[in-house]
Amino acid sequence: MKGCDGSLLLDDTNEMVGEKLALSNIDSLRSYEVIDEIKDALERACPGVVSCADVIIMAARDAVVLSGGPHWEVKLGRQDSLTASQEASNDIMPSPRANATYLTTLFTKFNLSVQDLVALSGSHSIGKARCFSIVFRLYNQSGSGRPDPTIDPKYREKLDRLCPLGGDEEVTGDLDATPERFDNQYFKDLVSGRGFLNSDQTLYTFDETREYVEVFSRDESEFFRAFIEGMIRLGDLQSGLPGEIRRKCRVVNGGPVDVLLQTER
Repeated sequence: MKGCDGSLLLDDTNEMVGEKLALSNIDSLRSYEVIDEIKDALERACPGVVSCADVIIMAARDAVVLSGGPHWEVKLGRQDSLTASQEASNDIMPSPRANATYLTTLFTKFNLSVQDLVALSGSHSIGKARCFSIVFRLYNQSGSGRPDPTIDPKYREKLDRLCPLGGDEEVTGDLDATPERFDNQYFKDLVSGRGFLNSDQTLYTFDETREYVEVFSRDESEFFRAFIEGMIRLGDLQSGLPGEIRRKCRVVNGGPVDVLLQTER
């Protein structure tokens, strides 16, 4: 987890505990088989040319476009990492319990601005999250001894029904009111106190990030512009470590599993 290098896609081995079961990924990231299918098609058409890391970022761009969001030219030429680290992923990936102060500090470490933080958080315009991620916020498990006052009361009633105390924490809820459309509804929801995750709602309650939330809630085109800028900056992050173009996204080239797969082909 040191750059946009496809480390996330590596399966665990006897020698390596990877990122798929990291705290922010387990039971949240899914559909790895879609990446497998894309990579298999690319290997048949032009073997050894397109990395798994590039597949991920192009798929992310296309998911945004197909959901009604903006298009941008993706920089290509990344290499795939030779290893992965669950510990590194846990240290870097933001928690749904995080607040804006922590998130701002984290993004600064990677030379990403406050605007980048808020705009990239807008990726939560599409998708769902688990009740596991918010029960601490709903039922005073944060240690504050009182309900989260930033939640709109009507929205709180909805969350109580969806995620009751002692209920199934694997149940999922929409991250905004239009979870299948990439738009600025996410920011409108934050202004209304209807952010699903604490890490989302806190962007509106903290002064340094609130101004961007308010701008993006009013101006979708400005959100799209800032989101593209943030995605390009995020995609430019480099690990500086040796890499390769994997034949299979789940395993490094020349590993035991890869050799077996190549033998079976």
